[in-house]
Amino acid sequence: MSYNFNKIEADWQKYWAENQTFKASNNSDKPKYYVLDMFPYPSGAGLHVGHPLGYIASDIYSRYKRHKGFNVLHPQGYDSFGLPAEQYAIQTGQHPAVTTEQNIKRYREQLDKMGFSFDWSREVRTSDPDYYRWTQWIFIQLFESWYDEEAQKARAISQLEEIFSSNGNLQVRATCDEDVQEFSSEQWNAFSSEEKQEQLLKYRLTYLAETEVNWVPQLGTVLANDEIVNGVSERGGYPVVRKKMTQWSMRISAYAERLLQGLEQIDWTESLKESQRNWIGKSVGAMVTFHLHEETLKQVQGDEKIKSFGISVFTTRPDTIYGVTFMTLAPEHDLVLKITTSEQKEEVEAYVAASAKRSERERMADVKTISGVFTGAYAEHPFTKEPVPIWIGDYVLAGYGTGAVMAVPCGDQRDYDFAKHFAGQKGMPEIKNIFQDVDISEEAHSGKDGTIIANSGFLNGMPYKKALKAAIEELEKIGLGKGKINYRLRDAVFSRQRYWGEPFPVYYVNGMPQMIDEKYLPIRLPEVEKYLPTETGEPPLGNSSKWAWDRKKNKVVENEKIDHESVFPLELNTMPGWAGSSWYLFRYMDPLNEERFVSPEAQQYWENVDLYIGGSEHATGHLLYSRFWTKLLKDRGFLSVEEPFKKLINQGMILGQSAFVYRLEGENTFVSKNLTEGRKVQPIHADVSLVNFSDELDIKGFKKWRPEFKNAEFITEEDGTYVVGREVEKMSKSKYNVVNPDDICEDYGADTLRMYEMFLGPLEQAKPWNTAGITGVHNFLKKFWKLYHSSASREEEKFSVSEEKASADSLKTLHKTIKKVTEDIETFSFNTSVSTFMICVNELSAQKCNQREVLEPLAVLIAPYAPHIAEELWKRLGQNESVTTATYPVYEEKFLVESTKEYPISFNGKMRFTMELPLDLSKDEIQEAVMNDDRTNNQLSGSTPKKIIVVPGKIVNIVI
Repeated sequence: MSYNFNKIEADWQKYWAENQTFKASNNSDKPKYYVLDMFPYPSGAGLHVGHPLGYIASDIYSRYKRHKGFNVLHPQGYDSFGLPAEQYAIQTGQHPAVTTEQNIKRYREQLDKMGFSFDWSREVRTSDPDYYRWTQWIFIQLFESWYDEEAQKARAISQLEEIFSSNGNLQVRATCDEDVQEFSSEQWNAFSSEEKQEQLLKYRLTYLAETEVNWVPQLGTVLANDEIVNGVSERGGYPVVRKKMTQWSMRISAYAERLLQGLEQIDWTESLKESQRNWIGKSVGAMVTFHLHEETLKQVQGDEKIKSFGISVFTTRPDTIYGVTFMTLAPEHDLVLKITTSEQKEEVEAYVAASAKRSERERMADVKTISGVFTGAYAEHPFTKEPVPIWIGDYVLAGYGTGAVMAVPCGDQRDYDFAKHFAGQKGMPEIKNIFQDVDISEEAHSGKDGTIIANSGFLNGMPYKKALKAAIEELEKIGLGKGKINYRLRDAVFSRQRYWGEPFPVYYVNGMPQMIDEKYLPIRLPEVEKYLPTETGEPPLGNSSKWAWDRKKNKVVENEKIDHESVFPLELNTMPGWAGSSWYLFRYMDPLNEERFVSPEAQQYWENVDLYIGGSEHATGHLLYSRFWTKLLKDRGFLSVEEPFKKLINQGMILGQSAFVYRLEGENTFVSKNLTEGRKVQPIHADVSLVNFSDELDIKGFKKWRPEFKNAEFITEEDGTYVVGREVEKMSKSKYNVVNPDDICEDYGADTLRMYEMFLGPLEQAKPWNTAGITGVHNFLKKFWKLYHSSASREEEKFSVSEEKASADSLKTLHKTIKKVTEDIETFSFNTSVSTFMICVNELSAQKCNQREVLEPLAVLIAPYAPHIAEELWKRLGQNESVTTATYPVYEEKFLVESTKEYPISFNGKMRFTMELPLDLSKDEIQEAVMNDDRTNNQLSGSTPKKIIVVPGKIVNIVI
């Protein structure tokens, strides 16, 4: 029979499913290996050919490891909560659960068609109550934890209560809110229950706080920074404004240093590690307090907190403190509106409102625009006591440091540009040139004599490091500062004003959050009629009429029963998308466990992920959160590992080949690409399915494609064809350049798709898709198939493998291939593996090799890449079990050792023919063999050589 890939692939996919071929065991004598793909979100569009790239790579490696004797866990599931499904529900009225289920079914069909070796018995979905029960449980563990900076780990909140009861908080070194006040054990024990809860909330690893958030009015929800692109929402492209809201937050900042140090223990790319280092942003310096100046204090009479605390500033250069010319606060800073004078109020309020419309990322990236407003207020310099004008500027961020900077124009370029821009205006004094134009940068901290005039006052003449230390010591001495390590990493906002997400296991008593006992989890998402916020602005869960907690019956009841005695309101926000994806790797280890999120035995066996493959876009979102949760769960004794992912590879993107048609401006006439010169045309994306391999447009199909093109006219080439333009872009529906993998599998087979995607280029790099190129890989597989078959005609093709001994050449080709392919798999160089297979098949075909000794191991070797054809050939070779059970071929160097040499035989320096001779011949034996060859006699024509030059292993030259 011929290579009927459609039938072969359908048969083997059915076999794998029925026999659970890829089901992993939690109890095996084999060494374990855990391969994981980043959690896919099942969208309604399904998969395009760019999506499977990472899955194919992980599948090749998983199959390879099975052949190498490992117990491989390669699971799959769905990150099925999220904003897209909710937005679709708002537009159509269809429940997100329904569309999510439909999307998952579509994804599963597509994934199965590509022959992935997933263990589907472990499938998880974040929207399944049996799964998010444990996400809620983890939230409770965070709530019941605090971070002990002395022990450098999270501990149970009950232990902190014991410390407070015995010693107060005077000696506690914990990561907590900035406004924590000191109290003794006597004071703690005298606190009411509510007061104790308020104090503990300042220490918990998840806590409620009024936070500056990215608010999207059109979506009615908060977004994380990584969900914003170019100042608008990634989903929908809606404007983002800054807004203060009471939100749940995760105290990830407590783990900043451990997150940094942990990067040294994992096998990730340096670029990805650097992304996390920059996001965490460690800085060593000092916290400095600027009290308000006497005149400004009069404006805030009665606000003792402001008078006591003043304005805190973090600086990495406290040695430049004498150069402070002004201060800049973030527009969102709590003090701005309190300290602004009446004369400046209107201007300040307008600036604050304008800044709220710019995202933090946009403000951070904008280094050219200089804008700001003077508040009219002044602070007091810690040392000189001189008044320091206070400005606001959106280059300062409320969430970074303290939201305030001490501006030293002669030491910082941005401060200098700001001062120069506003020079001469009220509130902007002349720049202090106290450094006499000396470079004070860290790189130039040492002058010719080893010192630099680091600053004025008592710091003059000190070396850079000594000045830093002295400045901090003096600030500590006068109680206006202290040395501090600061991190850019901010606590993660954990609340979302959405419906389609994990409900919080939280109810409120007198405004204080209470956790629902874990034995009553999960708290299931309720049904609602509308997925939009309520008319009063509450999140969508506010539309539910049954969303209250009965503390006596321990169940969710109708809102009308709320009496604030035994029935209380539940949290209306839901968790963000990253909640369920931060720990899913551990649930795969033990997905059916009803007692724990993962059993200790399963987790200790699998440990963590050995190989993780996914996109680089998750570098500072998902990967940081997952590392944070893993460390927390390790601290609390629920896990035995510190890091979730040992090795991480970011696959590149497969780009689309977009097609463009060219419309004459103002007309419904399209001009062929080669005829556009001199004409004013507008390029428009055309559906690539309407274009053939010769870049010719199906004009009839194009007219039917969209109503506005029904009566379009076309200026074509002389032969009547319309040629489109081509451009490589990101593959997306909006560009109409999406290629459906189902079509490729139908026309060429999944094995062809798998090998072609690997053949496109290095895994980590972006590469363009070109459907025309896929035929080469398909023809290779047909040629591979023919190695195992003989045929008088295509219809009479029969399986034909010889039991005879293979030739030395064929064995050499096989082992050369084993060596190269194995090296390539280990280094994830899959594209060169495919090339190696092609060379191998060409050589074996030329050698007319059909020996089992070569073809049997070759079927195993190619199985990770093209599993369906390998399975079929393995069966025809007489094997009763799946090829996945076969041992990986062993490379034997002896087959590559050369025993002969093809000598070039030259006459007077010109090569006339070659001779294959054993390498162990002596010079005399080589000469004798050459001289006895008839071709030599023909060249000599009866002449006697003057000289015969023999270099063993290299050449023979006969001089006539």
